[in-house]
Amino acid sequence: MDQMSAIARAVLYEGYMLWPYRRSAAKNRNRWTFGAVLPEAWSADHPDDRWLLQGQYLVEGPGIVSAAVRFLHVLQRQPYDTAGNPRDELEAGGERHLAWEEATERDVPVPTAGRVPLAIPAGRDEEPVAGGTIVRRWERLDGWIEALTEPLAPDLVRLTVRVANTTAWAGDDRAAALRRSLVSTNIALHVEGGAFVSLTDPPEAFRAHADACDNDGTWPVLVGEPGDRSAMLSAPIILEDHPRIAPESPGDLFDGGEIDQLLILNVLALSDAERREMRDSDPRAREILDRCAALGPDELMELHGRWRRD
Repeated sequence: MDQMSAIARAVLYEGYMLWPYRRSAAKNRNRWTFGAVLPEAWSADHPDDRWLLQGQYLVEGPGIVSAAVRFLHVLQRQPYDTAGNPRDELEAGGERHLAWEEATERDVPVPTAGRVPLAIPAGRDEEPVAGGTIVRRWERLDGWIEALTEPLAPDLVRLTVRVANTTAWAGDDRAAALRRSLVSTNIALHVEGGAFVSLTDPPEAFRAHADACDNDGTWPVLVGEPGDRSAMLSAPIILEDHPRIAPESPGDLFDGGEIDQLLILNVLALSDAERREMRDSDPRAREILDRCAALGPDELMELHGRWRRD
């Protein structure tokens, strides 16, 4: 996986679920806290929740920009027994399945110019399991994505990308509104024949233009190797230019600001009952548990802190 893809994936799943990675944990009862773009009608009554996200980027040179909006779409996971009754827990054949929420990834291209509709129909998926069926449902999403380009100087343009959620909504249930939302929304951008300008540390000649960029709900940074200005990630969390995944990290833990070793040791210290609930809460939590349990002493030692000399 290249650096751009690795960072984009880490950002997409930041906060997806947190240690101790169990449904019953208090910190996992209010999920989807980063980068949510909620329905416009919800936002009208709750102005702290945005329905419109805007990113602005400076592009130097006659480059051609391509971009995509990436987000998580919340799914409801509901077990049913063989009689068709919904169950909070379904246990059969040595497996236990819990009702909870998951998410699926969405990737929508940004138009080169103008506005295009965003429309994802509602749907469901059924998975037969011992003792019944697991049904995953997702709600319809409606909105639009818009791209505008403004020349600022002979060799500089400002690109504006807006993402709106106009999904029909009525009510005051935030969890239900989040199922009709774009969650963990980020924008990945590439340029051919030009270069993005850092908005974190712009050259003095472009500082005034960088300061004038209005980013609402997103934080643009350069990604890739230091010095590379061909890619930018507009993230729902604050990052530095050219962020990196620690090379010692054995995989996703959904908490990029935490120390991998501490999280892994905490997972390994869970009781058998706690591990069972972690395994049954979410397929991605199960993968974390299996990965941590498979680490050997040498791999754990690699996670110790160390001094590096550039």
